Amino acid sequence: MEYIWKQKPKTSQAEIDQLGKEINVNPILANVLINRGVGSFEDAKEYFRPSLSELHDPFLMKDMKEAVTRIQQAIANDEQIMVYGDYDVDGTTAVSLVYGFLTNFYANVVFYIPDRYKEGYGISERGVRYAAEEGIKLIIALDCGIKAIEKVALAKELGVDFIICDHHTPGDNLPQAIAVLDSKRIDCEYPYKELSGCGVGFKLIQALARTRGMEDSVLYPYLDLVVVSIAADIVPITGENRILAYYGLDRINTNPRPGLKALMVKSNLVKEVGISDIVFKIGPRINASGRLEHAKASVELLSSTDFDIAMERAKLVDEVNLTRRNFDENITKEAFEMLAIREEDAEWNSTVLFKEDWHKGVIGIVASRCIEKYYRPTIILTESNSKATGSARSVVDFDIYEAIAECSDLLEQFGGHKYAAGLTLSVENVPAFQEKFEAVVKSRIQEVHRKPVIEVDDELLLDQINFKFYNILKQMAPFGPGNTEPIFKISNVKARNATVLKDKHLRFEIEQDGQVTTPVCLGFGMADRAKDPELTTVNMLQSKMSFDIVAEMRQNVFRDKSSLQLYVKDIKFD
Repeated sequence: MEYIWKQKPKTSQAEIDQLGKEINVNPILANVLINRGVGSFEDAKEYFRPSLSELHDPFLMKDMKEAVTRIQQAIANDEQIMVYGDYDVDGTTAVSLVYGFLTNFYANVVFYIPDRYKEGYGISERGVRYAAEEGIKLIIALDCGIKAIEKVALAKELGVDFIICDHHTPGDNLPQAIAVLDSKRIDCEYPYKELSGCGVGFKLIQALARTRGMEDSVLYPYLDLVVVSIAADIVPITGENRILAYYGLDRINTNPRPGLKALMVKSNLVKEVGISDIVFKIGPRINASGRLEHAKASVELLSSTDFDIAMERAKLVDEVNLTRRNFDENITKEAFEMLAIREEDAEWNSTVLFKEDWHKGVIGIVASRCIEKYYRPTIILTESNSKATGSARSVVDFDIYEAIAECSDLLEQFGGHKYAAGLTLSVENVPAFQEKFEAVVKSRIQEVHRKPVIEVDDELLLDQINFKFYNILKQMAPFGPGNTEPIFKISNVKARNATVLKDKHLRFEIEQDGQVTTPVCLGFGMADRAKDPELTTVNMLQSKMSFDIVAEMRQNVFRDKSSLQLYVKDIKFD
């Protein structure tokens, strides 16, 4: 895939020099920090040393007082409370968090996760009726419910109250619940708008703890769940999320709950766990049970208090994840074959694929794989319960939720946000939807959306790469959306000792003006990018051609010896 390299805008040299002087860093590091909104000593202090005391007052969130009052009433009256959540990582961590907190001091609590295949996404009629039949008077819904107007109305008829904790974009009308906690409500003045679903759940237990006279320290053991949701749901790691993620990672690396510790063992995570480890290793395992079987298993795992029991549950989840990977690989291969045929047709702006026997649990992953290869707003559909149901994923800065909303006349249900959404429609409407969605995307898409962009922080010379420089960079973690890992351009270099690892990865050293770099360069999945077998990337590197790279700097520890590596994002030859 061809990338566009985009240099981040530079502020004035005077501002860069001023910040560098204030916090005693070189101009390149000062520029990197300014790119992330750090412009003064006070900004830097807040950025490098996040504090839990800086978390916002939970009662600033619209309806928080009503939510806490209703929960307190339920406890006083010994009502059974159901904690209801979505079946993905954000939903299952949120359920584990609220359920775990409540059961510390109140026994009459159950949790419920809808079946992906029998009930679908969000609040289900089956779930509501089950609650009513069991005599439950209050449901706390997490990571879902913001559009469940009919289901909440049904619950009210059946004598069941709802508290909704969601972070998705609301529709024109809100459900008539006791409380609707969602900072994206237009009438909500909560200062931070990008919490995960689990993050909203954390604000709820924070408010409840304060009301019950508990110290905030009782909440700290739940921060490992919050950071897992932040990482897996790909919400911005800015503001309040950055604070929660910072302390959540500290919790995971010093005293994780048994369920997460077991997942770390199964994921072979023997080093310090970071955001990317959660995204690529822990998150998929938690997700797996909800994708292929039932997400109840993930909540049971995350709620485990005994490590041996947690290991048994983690083993089962890991086995399901292996099955999920096989489904993922096979369906991705079929999708690529369909797209390869379509590539021969006229220009197209979107991907909407439908096959009735694709596994519903992995179509979101397949949509992401299609974007990695073809880079277009993508929807993958399959048949479930006689309906076409799909997962949508988008390219950078293209709002796929709004594009889907323009096709709502062909849909029965949809929801989500800018980069990811879900939808349901009749199978008969799939061709019409494919046509209309393509037309909508064509009218909205711009050239900047057609190729992935690598944003470059600054340019480095080889002699500027050292541990003193890197040790400041790594203090900028946790990295993620809104606080991306710094990427640097290194120009006019030549390769030495270029080799291919495992038939797909590049390993090489570089020299610049006769100086050989200490870090080894690694290009993951970059060995076969050229179509001409005589012009493969490794052959071009071995030819001593000059080239530029953009790369991230990483630390590698092998046999207790540390070294720096460059993780190459892209290569451009002269």
